[in-house]
Amino acid sequence: MIVGLLELDVRLPEAQSLKAKRMVIRSLRDRIRNKFNVSVAEVDGGDACQRGVIGIAHVSNEQQFSNQVLSKIVNLVENERAIEVVDYRLTFV
Repeated sequence: MIVGLLELDVRLPEAQSLKAKRMVIRSLRDRIRNKFNVSVAEVDGGDACQRGVIGIAHVSNEQQFSNQVLSKIVNLVENERAIEVVDYRLTFV
């Protein structure tokens, strides 16, 4: 069993409040969860209105498949208008 972990460090330049940030993160989290069947949560940066860290976990029996799914998620987030990906880290356990 392979667990792929993706940590996305994101910036939300248009968010002027925590409420606005939570709306954008919640919408993104739900779309990722529904499209890719992965676990998604905001794992850090909860008190900053323009920064956040999103954690995503994917379980598979092949590392290559998990890598493909997580790479597609990175591409999806990078194409979001309201979100800027500052950095991301992929880890496989």
